Amino acid sequence: MRMREQQNIVIVPGLRGHVEKHWQTVLAARLPGARTVASYDRDKRDLAGRVHDLEKVVEEASGPVTIVAHSAGCLTTVHWAQSTSLPVRAALLATPPDLSRPLPAEYPSLWQLRASGWLPIPRTRLPFTSIVAASSNDPLGEEQQVRELADAWGSHYIEVGPVGHLNPASGYGEWPLAVSLLDALSDMAWGASVLQSADALAH
Repeated sequence: MRMREQQNIVIVPGLRGHVEKHWQTVLAARLPGARTVASYDRDKRDLAGRVHDLEKVVEEASGPVTIVAHSAGCLTTVHWAQSTSLPVRAALLATPPDLSRPLPAEYPSLWQLRASGWLPIPRTRLPFTSIVAASSNDPLGEEQQVRELADAWGSHYIEVGPVGHLNPASGYGEWPLAVSLLDALSDMAWGASVLQSADALAH
């Protein structure tokens, strides 16, 4: 990973506890200065608390951040983006669930998620560059539904193959592609910044 991507990385986990072998944990350990939003002890329904935790971590960062979110962490990020005024360079949103079908028994019901504000999923364009990394066989996200979310968010949609829900239960573990996607995301964000600066000068 190039030096400019090593700064101000914020990891946003999904509805899980701390998992030592999860690819986000491995990535955070590799990146100097990476911060993880540690909402592990919160009730899985507590969207407001998770949004608050994300706001606090980003607020404490020195300058714009790049977010690396997984699963429900993608939805936390999208909900948070509706209200924050903090600077964000870009976001990698890996295997967001579409919440169009019941989740496994250890997770809240769709009714509980709706009552807690998770649903409806925001479909407003994100105010920062983003990539949605989608699995072709994700049990929690139907491909067409995830593609529609990516389109609504203005995200670049990239199918990363049959990786399940991209978690240890699916065999991940370390996910080396995350580094390559962060490099690509950084280039995209840099290009967008140059275009915005040029447009401002032209006007």
